[in-house]
Amino acid sequence: MQLTQLRGISVKRVKDFEKLGIRTTEELVRYFPRSYLDLTNAVSVREVQHNDMALIACKLISVEPPRKKGKLTILRALLEEGRDNFAAVWFNAPYVAARLKPGEYLFYGRVQNYYDRISLINPTFERVGDNKKLTGIVPVYPLRAGVAQWIVRGAVREALALESFPSAIPEALLTKYSIPPLRAAYLAVHHPESMNGVRKASERIALEEYFMLIAAFRLIKGDKGEARLRKYTVSEREVANFEKRFPFTFTRGQQGAVRAIYDDLTGPVRMNRLLQGDVGSGKTAVALTGIFMAVKSGFQAVYLSPTEVLAAQNFALLKTYFPEYNVVYLAGSSSAREKRETKEAILSGEADIVCGTHAVLQSDVRFSDLGFCVCDEQHRFGVAQRNALSEKGAAPDLLVMSATPIPRTLSLVFYGDLDVTTIPDKPEARQEVSTSVIPSRKYEDMFAYIRGEIKKGRQAYFVCPKIEDEEGEVTSVTELYERLRRGLPDVRFGLLHGRMKDREKSETMAAFKRKEYDALVATTVIEVGVDVADATIMVIFNAERFGLSQLHQLRGRVGRGSEKSYCFLLVGTESETALERLAVLKETTDGFRLAEKDLELRGSGDFLGTRQSGKFLNEIRNLRYGTEVIFTAKKLVDEAFERRLDYDRICRIAMQKYESLKDVVLN
Repeated sequence: MQLTQLRGISVKRVKDFEKLGIRTTEELVRYFPRSYLDLTNAVSVREVQHNDMALIACKLISVEPPRKKGKLTILRALLEEGRDNFAAVWFNAPYVAARLKPGEYLFYGRVQNYYDRISLINPTFERVGDNKKLTGIVPVYPLRAGVAQWIVRGAVREALALESFPSAIPEALLTKYSIPPLRAAYLAVHHPESMNGVRKASERIALEEYFMLIAAFRLIKGDKGEARLRKYTVSEREVANFEKRFPFTFTRGQQGAVRAIYDDLTGPVRMNRLLQGDVGSGKTAVALTGIFMAVKSGFQAVYLSPTEVLAAQNFALLKTYFPEYNVVYLAGSSSAREKRETKEAILSGEADIVCGTHAVLQSDVRFSDLGFCVCDEQHRFGVAQRNALSEKGAAPDLLVMSATPIPRTLSLVFYGDLDVTTIPDKPEARQEVSTSVIPSRKYEDMFAYIRGEIKKGRQAYFVCPKIEDEEGEVTSVTELYERLRRGLPDVRFGLLHGRMKDREKSETMAAFKRKEYDALVATTVIEVGVDVADATIMVIFNAERFGLSQLHQLRGRVGRGSEKSYCFLLVGTESETALERLAVLKETTDGFRLAEKDLELRGSGDFLGTRQSGKFLNEIRNLRYGTEVIFTAKKLVDEAFERRLDYDRICRIAMQKYESLKDVVLN
């Protein structure tokens, strides 16, 4: 149903809703609150302990013009609660001033009390005058300029009355397991009576989504087991001798992974295995050992990387560990002559090992006898791309790797066609990286420390989340680059981002390794695989914008050498949720624990590549639910398919919603 069928929704307001991605009433009721204001918990500012979060009903008296203090922009507003006056303070957010007008407000933020001077730091707020009927627990929606909270609340209330909420889960299972109706769940999420009710309702909606998603995966993947077509002749003794080429002893986890690969390659069924492990767990060494098993048995092998920076690094490794074999390189930036000669060597069988990027997947790249495929950082490739790699030979064995730890929950559900091997440990020599959360007022101290470390010969990464600004809230990488160059003129900065050409990225990274740059200003293009031993400092701007797993991957770019390394998380918005998430990162370096926590706090988008696959599970990102919901959904799908309950209807609904699943950047 179109939004114009709702009362009070004009053509102009429809355009405002479209900016939020909302075009229909169905999309409106699926636009879930990002948080809630529990008005039953509003307190007096005098009752709040220093550094506690609080919801305060007060009057805004005036707003001071934003002022500069060094590199900080400070905005202050004077607030009044009864006889008490206090201030709200925002750092580096001058645009907030345009949203503040005198009147009654609800402010939510961290209270600081220094020498009886009370301030709310970077608070969120809502003007009560826009809607004087706020009572109980009030939903707060993620908005952009032009749409007020009260407008969305009213529109959602109407849409809930008009929409039907059919469930894809068969009626027999809804009854058998006493699963509540969807309508009640939507009502409880948008108009909760208690926060406990919000949790239960969120779990019911998430259950529905995962049921459809898992059903779609099941339909697309099917049973992909294939009989082995080639016989591997490499012996266990030869494999053990190859492992001695590495300057370290394999951990127990690495040894187990090598054993799993060897058993696959000498077994009756083609290998189709996911190798996952935390940052620094030694997955690459395991993959090289698998490649040795193939080339020693007389077959060709290919090592596919998502970027030229990573491919060039892997090419150097392959040349080092396979001096007796012909290793060739193929990437988009290779010259026409290099591409032609390399393709001829691959087709003739002269090339034993091929290292490259997506260029290897081109139809004119043909192998003589491809036996073993490694797909590095597999979440960067789609299903179609992985299949294209497998089709380069007659049922070649496939090893896909991920440095983003996949929680057991998700690996069981989404990797149904892969055998999963996890390397749980790390080499003993690998040191932990000291992690600190840095508020804006501490930036100057941090920069002074970094300048001192660079003078000692250390190198640093400065990472920001996006190339372009978003309403002034996110520092752009080019702006940050220029600002850092001006602020630290004695530091040599390089720039690296995804919009650069592959050759430019490779050259920049090589120059950084040669220490022609002291620091690299980058986007998340340096998230995986990049290895620079002298880089000991990682600075991440707007860290609250990243998932925990992604932050953990970025942190893993330092600590690769013998020197103590540091990761500084710079927060732009000190919300309670953001600080809670970052505190988890500070407390642990266990990537699997972080992945589970990220799943709980943010949903599964980080693991499933929503950036490349549209709204894949993106709609429920604001809901809070435990991982047990996914297990329950899988159980329901298993039973529905086994008993053929409403099979045709499930297929139709699941595939209609997730028709783009074949291209998801998951495997």
